[in-house]
Amino acid sequence: MISRKIRLLHIIASVDPAYGGPVEGIIQQNRVTRSIEREIVTLDPPDAAFLQSFPIKTYALGSYKTGQSWVNFPRRYGISGKFIPWLKCHVHEYDCVVVNGLWNFSTFAASRVLPSCGVPYFVFTHGMLDPWFRENFRAKHALKQCFWLFSEGWLLARANAVLFTTQEERELASTMFWGFDYNKRVVGYGTSSPPPVTESQERSFREAVPQLKTRPFLLFLSRIHPKKGCDLLIEAFSKCASEHSGTDLVIAGPDQSGMVDGLKQLAAQCGIADRVHFPGMLSGEAKWGAFNCAEAFALPSHSENFGIVVAEALGCGTPVLLSNKVNIWREVDSAHAGFVEEDTLEGTTSALNKYLKLGPEERQKMKLNARICFEQHFNIEKNVEAFEKLALDAVNEK
Repeated sequence: MISRKIRLLHIIASVDPAYGGPVEGIIQQNRVTRSIEREIVTLDPPDAAFLQSFPIKTYALGSYKTGQSWVNFPRRYGISGKFIPWLKCHVHEYDCVVVNGLWNFSTFAASRVLPSCGVPYFVFTHGMLDPWFRENFRAKHALKQCFWLFSEGWLLARANAVLFTTQEERELASTMFWGFDYNKRVVGYGTSSPPPVTESQERSFREAVPQLKTRPFLLFLSRIHPKKGCDLLIEAFSKCASEHSGTDLVIAGPDQSGMVDGLKQLAAQCGIADRVHFPGMLSGEAKWGAFNCAEAFALPSHSENFGIVVAEALGCGTPVLLSNKVNIWREVDSAHAGFVEEDTLEGTTSALNKYLKLGPEERQKMKLNARICFEQHFNIEKNVEAFEKLALDAVNEK
C-alpha cells in the first residue's frame, strides 16, 4: 500500500482562467486534497501572463490560444513538437495521470503515450461528449468521429476509467461515437465554499459595471458561447422587462466566440440596451461581489455537463435559473433552489418570470435552499474523496 502522497500529472490544453470550469476544478481539488501532489502540463505559451500567478506548478509547452478561430487550425488545436517527447520523458515520474478534456493536441499526445506506458490514467471529459454538439455541428461531429477512431477513442478505451460528473452526463456520452468502449465512472464534483462576504467584493463588482449603479440584477457569469443560451436570456428578459422595470441583466464572461457585438445588437432590437450590461470577464472580488449581489443566477445552456459557476452561485446562497440541459438540474429542482425549464425562449422566459414574481419571503427561502443544496451536493471537500479513492486504488493495484 502506498503511504506517501500520490504524484499526479494533469494534462490539459490550457490553464487560462478563460478556459472555464475544468481549470477552476483542478484549482479547487488542489486546495482541499491532502493525499495528492499535483503538477500540470499544458499547451500554453511559456510566457503567458496568467501563468505567473497560477497556484500549481505548470509546464507550458506550446502556443495554444483559447477561443481562436478554427481557420488557424494548428494553433487552435495546439500542435506542439515538444509535448509528446516531454510526456515520454517524464510520465514515469508520476504515480497517476488525469487527462482533462478532449479534441486538442494534448489529448492526441496522451493517446500516443499513456496507453502503453504502464502508468495508471483517467480521462475527465468535462462535457465534451454531449450530443448537443453532434446535433448542432454535424460537419464538426463527422471530423471528431475520425479523431475518435485515431486518437480519443483509443485513449478512453485504455484508461483505468473515464470520469463523468453526473449520471446524466454519463448516459448522454454513451450515444456519441462508435468504435471503442470504455470504463465509465461517475465521481463527485464541485467547488470550495465561497470566501466570506465583504464590502470590497460589492464595491469591486459595482466599479466593473458602473452603469448598473445600485439597481437589482439577474446575473449570467460564464464563457460567452453559442451553447450557453445568452441570446435566449436577452430575449426572455425583454419579455419580462416592462413588468419588472427595476431589475437589470448582467452578462459577464470572456467572449471567446466573438458574440458580444451581436448580443448588444439583439438587446437594442429588443429595446433593453440600457438594461443589459457586458462587463467582460469578472474574477476575484468582483466575481464574488456579482454572485453575492445578484437577485438570481441564470444559465439557460443548451449543453452543460456540470457548471462550476452554478455551484459557486449556490454556495453564495444565490438561486439559480437553469435549463434542463445543465446536468445538475435535478439536484437544484429537488432542493427548490431555483427554477428549471426547457432550453427554449418560452422555457427561459418562464424561469425568469417565476423568480421575479416571488415575494421577499419566498426569495429568502429559496436563498437558504440554494446554500443547503450546495452543502449537500456540490461542496468539493465532500466530493473529492471519490476520486482520491479511485486514484489510490489504481496506484496500489499497479
